[in-house]
Amino acid sequence: MRKLKLQMQITLDGFVAGSNGEMDWLVWNWDEELQQYVGALTESVDDILLGRVLAEGFIPTWKARADNPETADAAAHTFVNLPKHVFSKTLITSEWENASVINGDLVAEVERLKGQPGRDLIVYGGASFVSDLIKHNLIDDYYLFVNPVAIGKGMPIFASLDHKANLTLVEGKTFSCGIIGLHYQPKHD
Repeated sequence: MRKLKLQMQITLDGFVAGSNGEMDWLVWNWDEELQQYVGALTESVDDILLGRVLAEGFIPTWKARADNPETADAAAHTFVNLPKHVFSKTLITSEWENASVINGDLVAEVERLKGQPGRDLIVYGGASFVSDLIKHNLIDDYYLFVNPVAIGKGMPIFASLDHKANLTLVEGKTFSCGIIGLHYQPKHD
């Protein structure tokens, strides 16, 4: 069975975006080691899962980057070409290349995708979509990239938990750009 991996940037105080979705706190000057680490994580997956809100920015941004000779790189082409599954309660069909819309039961649909052959799945957000995945214990690997900033208030991903989620630290890495990468897996008692 394929695993569902979460890759998210997070603030030191636990937010994945500002209260209005602001992302101006992100560290963009990634060092080579962090780029390689994230590249290896991306190479381990066949499919991307996204919530509708994130998909509306994520998919067109990466498509524009891939189409522009000045910004086109391997990452942009990877994000455009990988199949994307957009979970939505409002969209019926996808206008995007290599993207399908999923409206069914979250747990059943994620389990169906996990049961398909291939490499792992990855989710990048958005905040409420990831919160639902966490609440339903659907994430197998948490890759949290802690940025060296606190914003005081914003969008959390763990606030909807109605139970304690014990995690095991698999790896912690510090990067020279100031980001700390934390890889956790759910602890199965």
